[in-house]
Amino acid sequence: MEIQTFSQLLIFGSFLGLVGWTISNQIGRTQLKVKSHEDWLLDGTGLIIQGILIPLLQATLVYWLYQHLLPTQQGDLKLSLITSFPIGFVVVDYLYYWNHRLLHTKLLWKVHQVHHTVTQMDVLGTSRNTLWTSLLIIYLWIHTLFLYLLADPTGYVLGVSLTSALDLWRHSRLIIPENSWFYQFLSSWLILPQDHAWHHCCEIHNYNYGANLKIWDKLHGTYYESKKMPSTIGIPSSLNLFQKLLFPFL
Repeated sequence: MEIQTFSQLLIFGSFLGLVGWTISNQIGRTQLKVKSHEDWLLDGTGLIIQGILIPLLQATLVYWLYQHLLPTQQGDLKLSLITSFPIGFVVVDYLYYWNHRLLHTKLLWKVHQVHHTVTQMDVLGTSRNTLWTSLLIIYLWIHTLFLYLLADPTGYVLGVSLTSALDLWRHSRLIIPENSWFYQFLSSWLILPQDHAWHHCCEIHNYNYGANLKIWDKLHGTYYESKKMPSTIGIPSSLNLFQKLLFPFL
């Protein structure tokens, strides 16, 4: 229970902190003022689904599914915190890299394109998607599986919680100055907001799929590096609100 509480505090605290920073920042306040009612609805719905409905689904239906598929394996995986943390933060990150690339293929792009309709890097738009896109994202299935299999999921939960907090930051405009020691420490290995901004821009395509670590993009030739932010965020879209929420197939 203590680790679950810490996990929730880390994620919710990161969200509140980034929202507070956005409100206190002049550019951030301007972005919030120009958000349309449709954008507020899409972003609010996405946050509710990702922050409330998906955890409930993991704790009930998906967990129940594993109980029936693997009835004798619950708690069988006995790993230390030192071992289970990198599984949650590194191994799952690599699985997500390929999951994300798959969402950019012709087969699934029409579903994922809704996430790319955000026109500004904004923590509120982190979870913008159709109502059911989360079913196609590996986190729903892999996190529940490891929580079911691990005898002590503490390290794994810490890893995935840190990933969630970084995901919120990665979608914000809270940029670390490039002349700071903190930037020098993080920029060689961690996906920063400016890295993910280039994934969301119109100027280049099919780059920076990673969530936590840059190594996957560098390893597979999909990394694009720039210390600056792109001039334009988002893709042109003719989808109406119904399509963005439910059925994004033209």
